Amino acid sequence: MQNMLSDLGAAVGRKIRRRIAVVGGVFGLVCFGTLTARLFYIQFIDSDFYTRHAAGQQLRGITVNAPRGGIYDANMNPLAVSVSAWTIRASPREIADDKVAATAAALADILELDEASVREKLDDRKSNDKLIARAVDRAKADAVNLWCAENGVEGILVLEDTKRVYPEGDMGGSILGFVNVDGDGVAGLELEYNDLLKGENGSLLSAKNAWGYPMPDLYETLRTPTSGSSLILTVDTAIQHYLENHLSRAVEEYNVGARAVGIVMDVNTGAVLAMSTKPDYDPNSPRTITDEALRAQIDAMQGEERAAALQQAQQAQWRNKAVSDLYEPGSVFKLITASAALDSGAVTPGSTFVCRGSINVAGTRFRCANGRVHGAQNIADALMHSCNPSFIQIGAALGADRFYQYFQAFGLAEATGVDLPAEPKKSEHYTADRMGPVELASCSFGQSSKITPLQMITAVSAVVNGGKLMQPYLVSAVLDENGAISQRIEPQVKRQVISAETSARMREMMKYTVDSGPGKNAYVAGMRVGGKSGTSQKLDSEDSTARIASFVGIAPADDPQIAVLVLLDEPHTFTTAGGTLAAPVVGQVLRDTLEYLEVQPVYTEAERKNIDTTVPDLVGQTNEYASARLAEAGLGSSTRGGSGTVTSQYPAAGTVLPRGSTVVLYTENAAEETTVVPSLDGADPEQTALLLRQAGLNLRAEGAALADNVQAVWQDAAAGTRLPLGSTVTVEFYDTTIPED
Repeated sequence: MQNMLSDLGAAVGRKIRRRIAVVGGVFGLVCFGTLTARLFYIQFIDSDFYTRHAAGQQLRGITVNAPRGGIYDANMNPLAVSVSAWTIRASPREIADDKVAATAAALADILELDEASVREKLDDRKSNDKLIARAVDRAKADAVNLWCAENGVEGILVLEDTKRVYPEGDMGGSILGFVNVDGDGVAGLELEYNDLLKGENGSLLSAKNAWGYPMPDLYETLRTPTSGSSLILTVDTAIQHYLENHLSRAVEEYNVGARAVGIVMDVNTGAVLAMSTKPDYDPNSPRTITDEALRAQIDAMQGEERAAALQQAQQAQWRNKAVSDLYEPGSVFKLITASAALDSGAVTPGSTFVCRGSINVAGTRFRCANGRVHGAQNIADALMHSCNPSFIQIGAALGADRFYQYFQAFGLAEATGVDLPAEPKKSEHYTADRMGPVELASCSFGQSSKITPLQMITAVSAVVNGGKLMQPYLVSAVLDENGAISQRIEPQVKRQVISAETSARMREMMKYTVDSGPGKNAYVAGMRVGGKSGTSQKLDSEDSTARIASFVGIAPADDPQIAVLVLLDEPHTFTTAGGTLAAPVVGQVLRDTLEYLEVQPVYTEAERKNIDTTVPDLVGQTNEYASARLAEAGLGSSTRGGSGTVTSQYPAAGTVLPRGSTVVLYTENAAEETTVVPSLDGADPEQTALLLRQAGLNLRAEGAALADNVQAVWQDAAAGTRLPLGSTVTVEFYDTTIPED
């Protein structure tokens, strides 16, 4: 019995052991399978995650910024470039506890930073990457390196980087824009072409230990950044300077309260040669408000009020008002109405329009802006006189449907598509179905529609270039990182708007307006200028007297090369007439630009009398011979010291003088004399020449000196100044009585 029980117990034990073995085997298989599956998942399914996680624990990565591409003018003069700079970063966990305070103080002192802010970053003892400063120059970077080496401080990284520099300062700021602290474009071309300019960043990877300390000897690799592409612009620095200088002077002289805009365009290609807005800013320090009065107002504020005012002022300052802002074009728009009416056949060159000083349209009376009664006149005289009643009749003959068709064809109902940011998608205007007789009347002479200055000059270019609407653009080519041209932008014709015959007639009419009408202040000797003035009411302004003075000029009128548009928004001076205020600015820009472009002048007989000649070298010659030489050159002479040998002369040999000027000859070592500049303000050209001649001075007459009813408005040497006898005083003459139009 006992043996039976023993055998039974052994059998039960064996059974239990087998079950345990089976369960253990199954459990082992399950565990092994789970482990195998997990290993398979880790190795093949989720390997990227664990690779990244391991790399994050074992590797330390630092971004290496790509050099940003440059921006160059049409002659490859640099406008925006990236120069070497250094970024200072810190790994607080690597800095010894007893050196944190001294390191914070040293960095703040060298880098001109707030010490408390630096200390706060270094006190984050778990961090291995804190940005301390960007765009640090070499001297400061070297000073940081030296201090760390001398004081045995680890954990401060000095990394070579770049910073954006604009060599021309505030010139073209509204075109170029600027970049933020991360090197991305914020405004202008920097924003529009940001993806091309910024390139592709690289990285520096190095091994680190469990405490985050670098082990470069174990592992370090650099992924080289790819430099950004560069831009070549249509903008010419010389022309940009001409425009900005003359526009700035007008803003100051006429106390322009709102904005000023100037654009120079190649009428045959749509290329923008210059573009300026005032107030502007320096892209090297874009957050500084350039308007001193406004800056003082903001500085007097506090808290949220100051922050909001500063942000609003900065946004307004950065906005390119030539592209982003709408304005009422006023009588400059009459060029569009006249072109459309002639091209469509609605009127002919011989059609007659009667001006009685005002006209009634559906119960609304419109007056001629200049307050005159012009009587019967053809379209050329109506344009020259800028007669509102006549243009209302021309618009009525055209009709709302055709008027709007040409408005669209000239590109005034849509964005130009220029390669600059923040252009409005459309203008403010009446469509044909919303244009009743009164709306058509006001639109015909340039009110009730708001367009951008860029739209206006692009449309005027089509008026005079044979009728082709061109795509305006500022970038002519893209360079790759090696400096080779990777893309060339060619001029693009969007559509034919008017016929070549209509365009030719419009050029004649515009020249007539400058030669015989209120456009005479844009006159340039020898250059056959055409143009049209405008004085528009700001209909949405609370100030009922607010006006925009504008003028557009083209030259040479028989074969136009360039157009210049200038508008002065809310001038505060003796007049707001575009023909008086804006036309001289256009004339000055045309004069300088055409000379720079080497467009050959064609002088009239009257102009030839005043063209420049060069003073010969007369020292050592007899007085008689010297006087004869000067006469041959079209110059007079005045001798001091007797009839002997010339020992000195003024002006010196090689000086360029207007014909008819006088050179002072000193003989027998006579002492050179001086004279006092008289006041010339308000004198006509003849009176001015007499006053200067009596003072022993020469006259260089500029502006509309050959036109009727002009007077001296500016002289380069102030009254009372003492100058050498024989000096030349430059005087500008303009008609200051041109009425608003």
